[in-house]
Amino acid sequence: MTVLIAGAGIAGLSLALTCQQIGVPFKIFEAVPALKPLGVGINLQPNAVRELFDLGLEADLEDIAVATQEYGFFTKHGLRIWTEPRGKWAGYNWPQYSIHRGALQMLLYDKLMQRAGPQCLETGWRAVGFENSAEGPLLHLVDSGDGTRRTERGSLIVGADGIHSALRAQLEPNEGEPIWGGAVLWRATSQAKPFRTGASMALIGHATQRLVAYPISKPDPETGLVTMNWIAELTYDPDAGWNKEDWNREADIGDFYPAFKDWAFDWIDIPALIKSAEKVFEYPMVDRDPIARWTEGAVTLMGDAAHATYPVGSNGASQAIVDARKLGRAMLDHGVTSSALEAYEAEVLPATRNIVLTNRGSGPDAVLQMIEDRCGGTFDRIEDVASHEELAAHAEKYKKIAGFSIEALNALPRTIPEGARA
Repeated sequence: MTVLIAGAGIAGLSLALTCQQIGVPFKIFEAVPALKPLGVGINLQPNAVRELFDLGLEADLEDIAVATQEYGFFTKHGLRIWTEPRGKWAGYNWPQYSIHRGALQMLLYDKLMQRAGPQCLETGWRAVGFENSAEGPLLHLVDSGDGTRRTERGSLIVGADGIHSALRAQLEPNEGEPIWGGAVLWRATSQAKPFRTGASMALIGHATQRLVAYPISKPDPETGLVTMNWIAELTYDPDAGWNKEDWNREADIGDFYPAFKDWAFDWIDIPALIKSAEKVFEYPMVDRDPIARWTEGAVTLMGDAAHATYPVGSNGASQAIVDARKLGRAMLDHGVTSSALEAYEAEVLPATRNIVLTNRGSGPDAVLQMIEDRCGGTFDRIEDVASHEELAAHAEKYKKIAGFSIEALNALPRTIPEGARA
């Protein structure tokens, strides 16, 4: 009853660790020849952190991540609109973590190798399609090097193969490329002084020009500097033909620095942050339309393959981890069967559909444009522009949509009961 997993990103590795925990045989196939710690900073919300703690990773995360204390919105002039505590400071039973994506992926990989052994993962094999048969689903693979083809049979197949998922393309053959709405992201890390609480996450600007910054390391004991993750964003005409075909291009800061050159405030110096980065990478901000189904027979999708969304609300990696745990629980409840996939989809698909659509314009950062529209980002008192009650209601609305509501999350029982085995 082997579960075949296409992709060894955060989603696929989280599912593999879950399968190992509940005693379900599995095998992962990953396209790259060797896993490397790629990417930049991400945030893990408490709903995902609790699942990683239940996988026994609490001490490891405390070592390599920053417990985020504060989340805030600021105008293009550096004025505070709204800040709120995060993680345990907000009353959750679990922290929120800021972490390098590659560090998280390698943590999951290392733990999987320790617990299940290297035979559970084959690199250099790219999933290209599937087939449901009476004897079990077939996963079609191609050697990423020489093009050799092979087929593996399992009990279930899970596509965790990202936004360019070949398995999703088979389910939705007319879907086409991911959707670009005109926004371009420049992402990097720099050595910098921490700001505000020392573990704050700031979103600065408005809908068409903004910058996000947060530390992903603890301060160096000698210099006091942290590794600061930052993302600059500008919006263009979607028909202008910006570098949409490039998914991870090393960029020239001259493409975006002029828009932020005056954003030096008493609590953060954005021009200095940009100029001190060793490398800056450019990404078009894309997502995919929600689809009506992820599952066909004994095959389903998870993570970005299922619900790629804009990086708004710090939800992408968190939802991938939650997907893995929900799928594991479904296998506990329904066995390693297509019924488990149907139960997983029925629970998770509607919620993630709402997140994808909300992140397109009415996510938590929509408050930035609301204030920009009302006053141009300049005020003496924020209360003269928007009441505390209005801002608090806006923040709480997204928490409920994304499953971050404090009371609801704290009250939930474990997704995978302790000691449960399939």
